[in-house]
Amino acid sequence: MPRPDAAVPIRRSRCTMNADNSSRPGEASSGPLSGIRVIDATHMLAGPYCTWLLGALGADVIKIERRGAGDFTRIIAPFRDQKSIYFMSVNRNKRSLALDLKNPRGKQILEKLLQGADVFVENNRAGAMDRLGFGYDAVAALNPRLIYASISGFGQTGPYRHKPAFDAIAQALSGMMSITGEETGPPARVGTSIGDIGSSLFATIGVLSALQQRERTGRGTFVDVAMLDCQLALMENAIARWLNAGETPRRLGSRHPLIAPFQAFRTADEPIAVCVDTNEQWERLCAAIERPELLSDARFPDGSARAANHAALEPILAGVFLARGRTEWLELLDRADVPASAINSVPEALEDPQVISRAMVAEVPEGSGHHFVSVPIKMPHTPLPPETAPPELGEHSAAILGDLGFSPEQIADLRAEAVI
Repeated sequence: MPRPDAAVPIRRSRCTMNADNSSRPGEASSGPLSGIRVIDATHMLAGPYCTWLLGALGADVIKIERRGAGDFTRIIAPFRDQKSIYFMSVNRNKRSLALDLKNPRGKQILEKLLQGADVFVENNRAGAMDRLGFGYDAVAALNPRLIYASISGFGQTGPYRHKPAFDAIAQALSGMMSITGEETGPPARVGTSIGDIGSSLFATIGVLSALQQRERTGRGTFVDVAMLDCQLALMENAIARWLNAGETPRRLGSRHPLIAPFQAFRTADEPIAVCVDTNEQWERLCAAIERPELLSDARFPDGSARAANHAALEPILAGVFLARGRTEWLELLDRADVPASAINSVPEALEDPQVISRAMVAEVPEGSGHHFVSVPIKMPHTPLPPETAPPELGEHSAAILGDLGFSPEQIADLRAEAVI
């Protein structure tokens, strides 16, 4: 494999798009959410990730951005072709309408959009949309069929509902940081923004569920998603162990708290991860590393015992794995059908043949040189539409307003008044 810092060409799939980078209203579209219109009043990451995914599934997503400034992430480095990579990564498959929502005419435009929409997604602090006149009650009065999804740090209820929150705050407050990092080291943030992304994914599930409910009832609903709640839900057995067994979860590095061996090991050159869950896998591992006597060791009869006696087991296995290099160990463990893997850098992961075969990197649009992770949902019998490039600020304002019935003269007047 190439070194982590090597400049390697990545084999990627191609993604085509319309010549004007838009999905035109009225045109036939594809994907399971074809015909669904989403009004996106989100910014940063918790929210835009949700609407990126809805757009990738075929929804027509109209992103409402601050006139003159746009989404906060448009100015976050690094840049490619004078465009923020951060912004581009989660704002594909959207059309941009730059709008001054403090202007009464701007509010009227958003009202008109919401009257014909299926979904409204926002990610502000509790109460912010009410102050703008677009809280749930006001919007539901405009369009009773609308699904209104609100993503915030702490939700719409509780003593923290008006507090600001970011990913690291949600990770810290939830206890996620307390179980992340090396056993003798300080608490650590998970290496990706799991607080933001987790809430976006739960919001997406809520929106899709609400759309299904609307098919039965004819009415929309309110979806209230809090980053803190989502972090708690993602901590699975850590919280269950405390609630039901009184065991306080703690940092264990790469090690699993309930199963062993289930962690990273150094080899003679590069580290590997080895994960043994069942006794059958344990038997195959012992054979592969030529340590059959471990099978009769009274300390290691099953996964729970091995986890309880990891302090005795870990140094034995650590010494074994240091005897050979990564490639040799992975070949031996693969032949023995023992779950094991190289610990890839990001460049190495993107060159992995499995990642390439699943077309998990795409160029959007084709020929642009801009590459992103593809949608991880594969639906061979319902192909997803090609992804479209992230929009320029206000790129589709005229087209969206024209679809709402505004004349070219009226649109020019709105520009002159700095409404759009």
